[in-house]
Amino acid sequence: MSQLQPGDPAPAFTLPTASDGAVSLSDYAGGRVIVYFFPAAMTPGCSLEAMDFDAAMGDLSAAGYHVVGISPDSAEKLARFAARDNLRFPLLADPQRDVLSAYGAFGEKTLYGKKVEGVIRSTFIVDVDDDGEGRIDMAQYNVRATGHVAKLRRELGV
Repeated sequence: MSQLQPGDPAPAFTLPTASDGAVSLSDYAGGRVIVYFFPAAMTPGCSLEAMDFDAAMGDLSAAGYHVVGISPDSAEKLARFAARDNLRFPLLADPQRDVLSAYGAFGEKTLYGKKVEGVIRSTFIVDVDDDGEGRIDMAQYNVRATGHVAKLRRELGV
């Protein structure tokens, strides 16, 4: 697994959404998008992180940021998650983990002192040019679910 760095091209993607649609990185042409990867919908940490992003949506949107959450869950499970927690941003399903792997957000990690393979909770700020091509502005790996959004907001000045 290779990790992305600021300045790297952002891997393009098109993934199914929780609402029976699809979202591509190029849909955000000319904008900035926060792409965050989480291990599993409906779990305490992932719920907290998603609700923190949702609570920050007004300020993030006002500052020109869009938010997209990606996990290996099915679109159906993500739909239940979004409905349960009233989430207002797209949740994208990547069950084959292709996009997770392309962003370096899937691989070996330490969990409770043991090496395991799984989703590495990660967040990226992606600048998308007018042609729909993305470039990594910020890459954060192994973030904590608790307090991560507040820390990110401080770093972005939002």
